[in-house]
Amino acid sequence: MTRVVVVGDLMTDTVARAAYPLAKGSDTPAAVTTHGGGSGANVASWLALEGVEVAFVGRRGSDIAGRNRDMELMGYGVDARLVMDSERPTGTCVVLVTHKGDRTMLSDPGANAALLPEDVERCRDLFTQGAHLHLSGYSLINEGSRKAATRALELAAQAQMSISVDGGSSSPLKRMGAEPFLEWTQGARLLVVDEREAEVLTGRDKPDAAAKVLTAWYPQVVIKLGAEGALWYTNGRPEPVTVAAEPIDKIVDGTGAGDAFIAGFLPAWLDGKPPAEALSAGCRLAAQALQHLGARPTLDVVDNQIK
Repeated sequence: MTRVVVVGDLMTDTVARAAYPLAKGSDTPAAVTTHGGGSGANVASWLALEGVEVAFVGRRGSDIAGRNRDMELMGYGVDARLVMDSERPTGTCVVLVTHKGDRTMLSDPGANAALLPEDVERCRDLFTQGAHLHLSGYSLINEGSRKAATRALELAAQAQMSISVDGGSSSPLKRMGAEPFLEWTQGARLLVVDEREAEVLTGRDKPDAAAKVLTAWYPQVVIKLGAEGALWYTNGRPEPVTVAAEPIDKIVDGTGAGDAFIAGFLPAWLDGKPPAEALSAGCRLAAQALQHLGARPTLDVVDNQIK
């Protein structure tokens, strides 16, 4: 199986799940829990759960949170290549989940914003022909880590690695602008975005139309459609391939479901499986993520995989 190198963000997520509609200016009962997070680190963790040989390149603070996140990644089986930042704390994200399951995220990138090209260079042994690079879009969107992200893309291209990139998040992507993102990610074989990110990048509000536009930049495009599933498109096909989402009884927390989808899709896609099979694998893992709190696999799932 192809080794995957993930370059991206590492966070501590504080998830507050409201029991009732938010009472503005007052108190709302909520279940508040703390978990490992960060889109890039999440993808790496779910890939490890799938049995993929995976390395994660990122940056953490010298605080207790950073040490815990480092140990978590190693516990999943990830080759964690984390640089310790003595000046900045580990990134933190406050995730507000409404009683209906909708999410709002307040992010402080912390040490992620100081990921440097030399941090990537010191992991040069990971960039070898036959391996795959997955780059978290957050690393490009954040100005502080952008040079490191583009250096990772350069090293992967030089090593003739396959490359995938995700869109990060629609609001910061919109603030940055579509054109720079499209320019920086030239050479990626696969783009994975959700509907809102696809619209930001193309101006098209229909996923089918957005996917067709995006294939002007990327050979293959996947658009996550939430409760509707996902689609894959490449030039030369009259219509995209679509797969429905897996039915689940109740959404507990949507945090990290998109990252889990990527981790489910990539191994099948890298193994040359049909697009529908790869999409279904992504939807399966996303459904698993939706049914528990937090963006990472739960420890009992990991223990069962090891056994």
